[in-house]
Amino acid sequence: MSKALSLKTLPQDLPAGVVVFLVAIPLCLGISLASGAPPLSGLIAGIIGGLVVSMFSGSSLSVSGPAAGLTVIVLSAVEQLGLSGLFMATVLAGALQLIFGFLRLGKIGAFVPSAVIKGMLAAIGLILILNQIPLALGLSQDSEVSLLNVGALLANLSPVALAIAVVTLGILVSWEKPFMPAVIKRFPAALVAVLVAIGMDRLALAMGLPGALEAGQRISLPGLGGPVDFIGQLQLPVVADLLKPQVYMTAVTLALVASLETLLSLEAVDKIDPLKRHSPPHRELKAQGIGNMVSGMVGGLPITAVIVRSSANVQAGGRTRLASFVHGLLLLCSVAFVAGALEFIPLACLAAVLVHTGYKLARPATILAHYHQGWQRFVPFAVTVVAIMVTNLLEGVIIGFLCGLYFLVRANYHSSVSFTHHDRYALLRFHTDVSFLNRDKVRYYLDEITDGSHLIIDAREAGFIDPDIQEDIDNFVYSSHERDIVVELKQVNGLTASYPALRSSRSSSDSDMAPAA
Repeated sequence: MSKALSLKTLPQDLPAGVVVFLVAIPLCLGISLASGAPPLSGLIAGIIGGLVVSMFSGSSLSVSGPAAGLTVIVLSAVEQLGLSGLFMATVLAGALQLIFGFLRLGKIGAFVPSAVIKGMLAAIGLILILNQIPLALGLSQDSEVSLLNVGALLANLSPVALAIAVVTLGILVSWEKPFMPAVIKRFPAALVAVLVAIGMDRLALAMGLPGALEAGQRISLPGLGGPVDFIGQLQLPVVADLLKPQVYMTAVTLALVASLETLLSLEAVDKIDPLKRHSPPHRELKAQGIGNMVSGMVGGLPITAVIVRSSANVQAGGRTRLASFVHGLLLLCSVAFVAGALEFIPLACLAAVLVHTGYKLARPATILAHYHQGWQRFVPFAVTVVAIMVTNLLEGVIIGFLCGLYFLVRANYHSSVSFTHHDRYALLRFHTDVSFLNRDKVRYYLDEITDGSHLIIDAREAGFIDPDIQEDIDNFVYSSHERDIVVELKQVNGLTASYPALRSSRSSSDSDMAPAA
């Protein structure tokens, strides 16, 4: 970090870092919860995102940490590989991101259709919501009650947990409404929700209400009595996990999705930067790669640049990377010195925070917007959502990408070539480069030309004509004299010429192919 820049903006960055820290605590804990990982792993990821990534990032305002967009991948990795396998995959993913940065692949996001990316985020949002409903109702983390088993859900429902979840959602939603006074909005909604939830839980216990929360329905950070305990609980990846093929597949998936989410977040943050600065994407991939390697080495979840914390940084008046660094430093101090205070947070509150996050990723307005933009946008979006829900995130994105590619090819197929005719006159126009995909259509239009016609082939807008299509045009011109057809070529592979009808014979084909005088 630039020391001069940091000192100059210290009055803005310090309070902004405090705000981001307060927003990050429930998100780090909630994402750990949704990922099936220990709460400490999410907090470590937040610490690394603040202290390490900010040192190497070129973005002044983006904040990194555990991301909701990776929960599906992480949860699957924990179930299949265990925590040590996840940490090793995170280290490898970071190494891949570092390579991406050196290869200058920061523009990779531009090659993935936005409908597919929005579909990926919407699917993640839906999965988040579905996975958190049981916790919002008061079920324990290890409960195996299905969402389809309504009777079992109601039988295990905790009125206090449900009330906490509803109030938490109410606070989060109210903070986004215009009727909420600006003075109140200065306090982070997530922090207010957590404090209110703790108060409701303590009140229910004091009053002895039936269904009051038990120890297993709150955050658990056992054995964290100070800095020594914190260091002692850091988990290292196991080298033996390198022998598991699934570790490499998980690493590739994490690297690709984390890079995409980072680049999307980077672009979004640059748009809301009051100073309109540009963040170098290649450098950001390197910074994220270093961060993920460090996070995996000390038992943290994979990280990305995240829009929620980044936008909170902007709204709080942050100016440089110092704000992100301050937030990471405060996270470290809270875990090392006051971890016991975090154990008062009800799981139902964190579940509600994640439900709200999931809703924002999969809000109905996003679905309707893609529907109104036409089938070429809506179908890849919907296919991506369904494919991810049915398979997994990587396969779902690939299926969505192929669907988007189909519509791209289809649009090119229909827009590259046009054909109009009136009486004896016809115009075949190439509006852009034509490939073998357009050959069938060009042949169809040439077959439509009747004897005695006058055909103009206009390729002035085409920089490339596939050799197979050029061969079809040459064959048509060659045979045109037999059908009393006049053919005019305009910049067909650089040739502008006119071939009058009624050529004398096939043997004079060489002279026929020369422009008429």
